[in-house]
Amino acid sequence: MKENMNFEEVIHKPAHYHQGGIDVIGFSERQFSKSELKGFFRINVLKYVTRYDRKNKLEDLKKAQFYLNKLIELENDK
Repeated sequence: MKENMNFEEVIHKPAHYHQGGIDVIGFSERQFSKSELKGFFRINVLKYVTRYDRKNKLEDLKKAQFYLNKLIELENDK
């Protein structure tokens, strides 16, 4: 984790997702169907949970939680 960013910023607003003033996740939510977003969020949950103990530990678990929450939001919007 970068020294100059707090933990929550790394999880919820990573700098590399906002370069050039573009919010990649927000852009994706406006451009892709619910079905496409569900797949994207599910894959990210799996990715972060699967690697957490070998890579970024708690940071990856928080990222998985972030994407799981996004998936739950989509399901609640039905």
